[in-house]
Formats: sequence, C-alpha cells, structure tokens
Amino acid sequence: MTRDNQDPWADWILERRHGGDTEQRRRTLAYLRPIRDRVLDHAQIDADDVVLDVGAGDGLIGFGALDRLSDQGRVIFSDVSTDLLDRGRMIADELDVADRCQFVEASANDLAALDDDAVDVVTVRSVLIYVADKPRAFREFRRVLRPGGRLSIFEPINSFNYPAPPGTLAGYDLTAVRDLAEKVKAVFARHQPPDADPMLNFDERDLLQYAQDAEFSDVHMRYEVDIEVAKEPMAWETFLRTSANPTIPTFEEAMREALTESEIGQLTHQLKPLVEAGQGVSRGAHVYLWARSA
Repeated sequence: MTRDNQDPWADWILERRHGGDTEQRRRTLAYLRPIRDRVLDHAQIDADDVVLDVGAGDGLIGFGALDRLSDQGRVIFSDVSTDLLDRGRMIADELDVADRCQFVEASANDLAALDDDAVDVVTVRSVLIYVADKPRAFREFRRVLRPGGRLSIFEPINSFNYPAPPGTLAGYDLTAVRDLAEKVKAVFARHQPPDADPMLNFDERDLLQYAQDAEFSDVHMRYEVDIEVAKEPMAWETFLRTSANPTIPTFEEAMREALTESEIGQLTHQLKPLVEAGQGVSRGAHVYLWARSA
C-alpha cells in the first residue's frame, strides 16, 4: 500500500491524502494553511524561541513557525516517520535554513530525545488522533517546555461524526444501495475499530482534562462544528485513490475488499455522480487548545 518504499505516514501525506491529484493537493493545503496560522497565533511565538513541532509531517507548521522567528530562533521537527524527516531536511536545505532546524525521530508520547525544559513552544496538529496514550503525550509536552512555555494544539474530534447515518458513505446518500454501502463501511471499521482506535476514543472534554491533569495553566479551548449541505466536487479517480488517514484503505481498496465486481459496478453507478457533483453532506468537528506551562 506504499509507494517507492515510503513508510505509510509519508505515503499518506505525500500521495494518498489527496489521491495523487495536484488540484486536490492544492485544495488540501488551502484548507490547512489557516489552521496552521491559528495554531501559530495561539502559540504566541517570540522571535528567539525554540519551537518543537510534534508530528511535523511535511513541515507545514514547522516551516511556518520559522518565518516568525529571528535568525537566533530555531525549530525542532519531530516525527515517527524517517521518510518525512528526510523530506524536511531536504526542504530546509532548499530554503537555506538548515542551521536553524533540528530533526528528531520521536513519538508524541515519548519525547525522550529532548531534555526537560528544552523548548519555549510546542505545536501539535492532527497528531493526538493517532496516539493511544494521550495523557502521557500531554505530560511529555509539559516536561519539555520551559516555565511559561506555550502549548498550541489543533485536533479533529472524529467521534462527533461516528457512527455515520445508516445508508450513507463518506457523507453521500446511498440509500438505494444501502447493503453495499454497509459492506464497505464494515471494511473501514475492521481497519479502524471504533471501540479501540485512538482516533475515536476521545472528545474535546478529554483533551481539556488531559491538559489540566498535566498541570498546564491558562488553558483555552475553541470547539468548532461545521455541517455543510454540499461537499466539494471531486474527480472520481481522485476519490477512489484517496484515503482519509494513514491507517485505512483508499475507497477503491475498501470496495475491492468488500464487494464483487458486479457490486462495485452497482455502487459506482450510484456514487460516482454524487462525488463528481459534490452532492453530499460534510460534517466535522475540531478543537483548538492552547495553554502555558506553570
């Protein structure tokens, strides 16, 4: 399921998140940039700070933070993916900022590579949804922050939209082929069990409690919900090649796992026009959380 021997995290961020479609990638980045800016705004970065971007991915937040720092400020990019860290190093070289960057292989709940009180700011975007031990991650954020350091987080609240209404799939009404839609949904549930997967086992109140339990002070949260009656139109082939996150199949892979060729034809007949016309409902919730170390 990976390309060019990339690990699944890199493969998803660089390809499967947008189905390998250049236009869809542009749309994805256009959606993510305002999120990046709000995370950085809440972090209240000072010019000479050391910023730790946890789960740095392809560097959207980390390199954004670098733009807000002086020549004395620096960014530590941490990630579990060696391929994404290598890509970050390449980008840093291209931007001629490598001397202000550090790349560390580490998970959000184990930042042992960093000393206590090592950084001024910790930023996190869509990382805790993959972490089973979220309280430990908050304790690690608190440990590496200097007194008065700032934490700034963005996380989707995927439990808001689960379970999806019967007869729907990815926000599209497939009542006419409900039995086929449920078969495909079952594939995703097997890959991402709702009662055990870290993506679905928390909500906004849990994140708030984790921050307080880790002894953060001045804790702030913004909880936002968006329900839109039209989805953005998407090319069918792009939709087939897209995966919602690194731990689940693409839609095409899920169909082939769940359905016969005849059933794939029936589902495609119903779903393809809806995808290409954007005739679906988009539902989502997320939080921004920011706080200070005591």
